[in-house]
Amino acid sequence: MNMTITDDLVEAFLKCPTKCFLQSCGEVGTGNAYAAWVRTNDEVFRVEGNKRLVAEVAPDKCATGTQAMGNLKPAQWHLGIDFAVQNQNLQCSCHAVEQIPSAGRGRTAQFVPIRFVFRNKLNRGDKLLLAFDARVLSEVLRREVGLGKIVHGENYATRKVKTSLGG
Repeated sequence: MNMTITDDLVEAFLKCPTKCFLQSCGEVGTGNAYAAWVRTNDEVFRVEGNKRLVAEVAPDKCATGTQAMGNLKPAQWHLGIDFAVQNQNLQCSCHAVEQIPSAGRGRTAQFVPIRFVFRNKLNRGDKLLLAFDARVLSEVLRREVGLGKIVHGENYATRKVKTSLGG
């Protein structure tokens, strides 16, 4: 059986391996009010966070959705938001990806995945989900993605996270 591992499955696994297994088999949970509240807050926070990022970038340097994905390799943008990245059996939904131009001749631009978390306190799972985004992005780009950012909390604080094994 060939199965695509998504960031939703990774998140489910981090919370409960059984939940992940059931989701991977197509089972739909009954849900609960708290989980729905968390999903809604995460979504509202992500949308507001993306608005804040977009406000800092020239309109012609921002790409959204499939537009960003289509231009991923020759990247004509500085900020890509809300797009899916897939390579073979791995897929993630990127909240945002920042492209940092190369620092010198012969060097390539750096891509930095950004994940939004509405909670003030980050946990291990938040960092692992960012690392998963970086892994999928690195496979598609065929280059290391060694750094990611998590924007979190009521003040939209930014935490830089090393996502490579070598660093």
